[in-house]
Amino acid sequence: MEQMRLLLAVVLSFLVFVVWQWLVVEPEMAKQAQENPVVAEKSAPSESSTQEEATAPTEDSIAPDTAPMPAQPIRRSESGREARTITVETPLYTVTLNEKGAVVDALVLKHYRENANTDSPLKSMILEKARGINMAAGWAGQSVDGMEDALYALETQDDNILINDENKTIAFQWVNEDGVHVEKAYLFHPDSYLIELKMTVSNRSGKTIKDRPVVKVAQVISDPESRLAFEGPMALMGNHLEEIKVKDIEEKPELSGNFRWVGLTDRYFMTVLIPEMPVDGGTLKMEKIGEDMVISSLVLPEMEIAPGKMHTFDYKAFIGPKDTETLKKANYDLGKAVNFGMFDILAKPFLWIMNQIYKVLPNYGIAIIILTLITKIILWPLGNKSYKSMNDMKRMQPLMAEIREKYKDDKKKMNEETMALYRTYKINPMGGCLPMVVQLPVFFALYRMLYQAIELRHAPFFGWINDLSAPDRLFQFGFSIPFMEPPYGIPVLTIVMGATMFLQQKMSPPPGDPTQAKMMMFMPLIFTFIFINFSSGLVLYWLINNVFSIGQQYYIQKKFA
Repeated sequence: MEQMRLLLAVVLSFLVFVVWQWLVVEPEMAKQAQENPVVAEKSAPSESSTQEEATAPTEDSIAPDTAPMPAQPIRRSESGREARTITVETPLYTVTLNEKGAVVDALVLKHYRENANTDSPLKSMILEKARGINMAAGWAGQSVDGMEDALYALETQDDNILINDENKTIAFQWVNEDGVHVEKAYLFHPDSYLIELKMTVSNRSGKTIKDRPVVKVAQVISDPESRLAFEGPMALMGNHLEEIKVKDIEEKPELSGNFRWVGLTDRYFMTVLIPEMPVDGGTLKMEKIGEDMVISSLVLPEMEIAPGKMHTFDYKAFIGPKDTETLKKANYDLGKAVNFGMFDILAKPFLWIMNQIYKVLPNYGIAIIILTLITKIILWPLGNKSYKSMNDMKRMQPLMAEIREKYKDDKKKMNEETMALYRTYKINPMGGCLPMVVQLPVFFALYRMLYQAIELRHAPFFGWINDLSAPDRLFQFGFSIPFMEPPYGIPVLTIVMGATMFLQQKMSPPPGDPTQAKMMMFMPLIFTFIFINFSSGLVLYWLINNVFSIGQQYYIQKKFA
């Protein structure tokens, strides 16, 4: 029985310290994604989802004075002009719009940088390979001739537009040779990452437009193979968040259903398209370009625009950070994109508490320490029970050693006498392990939260630790170090964490088996190497948790000595 207890303790310790191995396992949501594996990365419903669901925009008759259009068709092949680009700057971002397709060509976030250096370039949400795609609109059957390659005309003559206090609308117009007029009007807000798009299609041709409207978005996924946080296409279907792995796109490139919004996400940022109303009967089509870029197309149900009629399509696009407060302010249940899997119910409250602490003490390193203390206080009774059991087992070691020596040639008798000893002194051999099992969900929830929280991205702690989302490195070496990912330096927090693990090991009762005892002595060293590439925020949490645990274990040992 003792060996079973020790074996379980080793396994549980291994699970705790090698959390990444457990998280490598496919999350539960991925199992669902295998059944419906395609998520478009673009369109999504808007706040009007509280209204009745609609599958097509409102149809109105066209009056000659309500649908103005250029006197001559504007097409690149005929006009001979180059597409203009204009820059719109708000307090939150700078966006570039292109007449070719009337698309969002580039978007740079003003409050985020590419890395932790203060002179680092600002964070670009649309890389070069993804230009010309975001908010590109057309028809699945290309029933409107020329729209796929349309060169729109801007109504404004300004190349640079500054938005500080008031909303601003930028409109594009295009008309083909058949008389189909398209207007795309973007509405920008100075205090929001939401960009509104109203597209009006006026059919002044002599034939009915019967087709499926489509809108596209694209994003470069920084780590499509990540197992620690989901990165790839996602969609909100009702109240359920569907996530599709990038590697599954080629096998199942489509997903059908009712979509409130669809988008693409990486560890910290996302691009989301929100339709005016939930799209019932729509289709999400995905295409993988290269190793890291995904194009998502939201295809609406088939509709008709008769001659002399028009339809208006309303969309919103969110292109920005996965900051919980920002997403809550934007509404449309965008906060569901911050997903911690099966640990969501614990991780999100932990994230909220950490942010509240930060508002009082504006240092996320200190916030992590206080959050760890709070969780330790909550779990204090379980910890006491575990450490008391371990202390009892430690006091029993001399008696158990005698039993092992006396019955070393009779394993059955040894186990019987050991169990009798447990009954005599009312000791539960599993008492030290069961509380640990209860605490595991808390550990995993904190682990997922600290890994994914954008708040820790480039957040300084003190001294050389200027980015809690990156591994800590004191000094920078010009040569590589085995087991260490760049940058190369001294992982101070990780080394100290390993030392606390070693101290905990010395304070715990040794296994009765000498082989097991030797193995356990190597555990702190092994896990030090495992943690060497973890983010400093995660290592800080585990270090402080170890320190508090050592204090609690010392208290129990003194109390029941």
